[in-house]
Amino acid sequence: MNNDIIKGQWNEIKGEIQAKWGKLTDDDLAKINGDRIKLAGSIQKAYGVARDDAEAQLKAWEDDKSM
Repeated sequence: MNNDIIKGQWNEIKGEIQAKWGKLTDDDLAKINGDRIKLAGSIQKAYGVARDDAEAQLKAWEDDKSM
């Protein structure tokens, strides 16, 4: 799932994202607004993980969604 897909399906998937990463608030999701880079950064900040870890979590979620 690339940035264009996330942005295009943002309204449909933001609930799934909040269920997966529950520390992300509605305000966080509003600021992210479908931007994959902002999403990874928000995961990094909310969970106190390295950027690579946030990217890996996001990639694993995307891979799971592709199935």
